[in-house]
Amino acid sequence: MSDRMSDAEDRLARIERRLQSGERDVVPAWRRATQGEPRWAVTAVILVAVALQLMLPHRLAFQPYWVLPVLETALLAGLIAGNPRRVEPRTRWLRLLGLALMAVISLANGWSAVRLVAGLVNGTEGKDAGPLLLTGGGIWLTNVIVFALWYWEWDRGGPMARVRGHQQYADFLFVQMQSPETAPADWEPAFLDYLYLSFTNSTAFSPTDVMPLSRWAKMLMMLQSTVSLVTVVLVVARAVNILR
Repeated sequence: MSDRMSDAEDRLARIERRLQSGERDVVPAWRRATQGEPRWAVTAVILVAVALQLMLPHRLAFQPYWVLPVLETALLAGLIAGNPRRVEPRTRWLRLLGLALMAVISLANGWSAVRLVAGLVNGTEGKDAGPLLLTGGGIWLTNVIVFALWYWEWDRGGPMARVRGHQQYADFLFVQMQSPETAPADWEPAFLDYLYLSFTNSTAFSPTDVMPLSRWAKMLMMLQSTVSLVTVVLVVARAVNILR
């Protein structure tokens, strides 16, 4: 009799614990309102992209070569001033400022990539293998950063919308979403997760462990793979030809 009572009490205790943490057990962190992610990671990566642009040969940059990097730095400073510590929903202009920054970085790197490819095709670029590989590597790495920013900015409406937890359907399916038991209960995707997604898509030219779900996500990943493939093939082929 006492054993049965003890077993019943244990069951009641487990039920009470589940009821107390019911919402946390049922709704994962990435689908509910949470605190905004720290800004340091995305800020550091954007500064790396600006530095890579300044290191490229000036003939490949949008002229004058310093205009877009200065504009990017100014836009980033505005974002930091509006949201210094965390990426949190405050005003609409912060969202527009972030999109403008992504667009400027994309324009700068896209311009350099097109100029490099055109120069390789026309024979005006790629006289020396070493500088060519450094230039191509810088454009390729900046391209990884650019697409990571777009994935991060658009997935479920962007980081500020994800904080509110309003959009329940994800555009990218991470492993932790499929197998929540492999991650902490408060896990949710942050910028470094999207940077990893962008890097693996640029190296494998296809999804690896992060699956695109929405059509725009599939098209954007396809575009990134195409740009990465063209850049790598042309730069490496020209460098090998020079070394021979």
